[in-house]
Amino acid sequence: MSIELLKAAIREIQDFPKKGILFRDITPLLKSPILMNEILDIMADNYKDQNPTIIVGLESRGFIFGMALATKMGVPFAPIRKKGKLPYKTYSVTYDLEYGSDTIEIHQDAINSKDRIIVVDDLLATGGTAIAAEKLIKHFNAKVLGFEFVIELESLKGREKLKGYNVNAIAVYP
Repeated sequence: MSIELLKAAIREIQDFPKKGILFRDITPLLKSPILMNEILDIMADNYKDQNPTIIVGLESRGFIFGMALATKMGVPFAPIRKKGKLPYKTYSVTYDLEYGSDTIEIHQDAINSKDRIIVVDDLLATGGTAIAAEKLIKHFNAKVLGFEFVIELESLKGREKLKGYNVNAIAVYP
């Protein structure tokens, strides 16, 4: 896949969600089955010899790529959602964002201790959400194989919070 073709399909929106932020919008990618298949092929190939047993997707755009990857790899999918969105018993973690704090949750029966997990989201920025997901997964004593992202904003140094893990991003911006 041409990374330039992928980047050309990612729309830039200035001052969203607030003034001074350049938002990288992945929704145009969703209109291209060819690009989506190539993204999923890259993500799956990163774990072809590691036998993942479940994909965990982070709300909300991580659901799109995570569920598709789970289907492609023939494994279950588990969502991590914002507080109050899951109907069953949950584990939760509160974490800091670049503009405040948030809480994410996962169902207590979503994962088991034998699981080998790939965590998927659309964007790696500061790494706060990804490290919070890793903390949630620790409740289960399961193994995180790595983190997959469509986009990485290098200047925000999110990758540094995930040291020791396999971290992959397809479109990296300085």
